[in-house]
This record gives sequence, structure tokens and C-alpha cells, in this order.
Amino acid sequence: MSPTQPTPREFLARAAPGTRVVVRYRIAGGGLTDALGHLVDTDDDGCTVRTRQTDVVIPLELVVAAKEVPPAPPRRPARDRD
Repeated sequence: MSPTQPTPREFLARAAPGTRVVVRYRIAGGGLTDALGHLVDTDDDGCTVRTRQTDVVIPLELVVAAKEVPPAPPRRPARDRD
């Protein structure tokens, strides 16, 4: 028998700050979106994910999935335009 997967809320509560995560959550209009970045903090009400653009504060009641993801691949160097 395989161990049970933690719920998204349990995963976020246990994940250490700095862990790279993707969090899928509900948005206005009934759609879903993802926040990809580093977990900054989690409390009883929500979590904060630092994306490339900004810190995203997500109420836990809107989270439908969350997991750890591998580090981002290194950026390619800019090409010279000679």
C-alpha cells in the first residue's frame, strides 16, 4: 500500500520557506491559475509565493493543488547580435 499524498494545504504547511513550488488556485469567474516560484510563508489563512514578477498571496481556501518543483533551468546567455 502506498502512503497517502498530503492535501495541498498540508503540503504548504509542511514545506520549508524557500522551497520552489507551483500552486494552482481558483480566480474570479471560476477559472484556475498557477503561481510558480519560491514559498515565502504559509499561515492558517494563506500562503505567499514569490514569482519572477511579484509576491502572490493566495488564500488557502482557493488552493486546489500544490507541489514542489525542481529548480529552474539556468538562463541562457544573451546572444551577440553582430
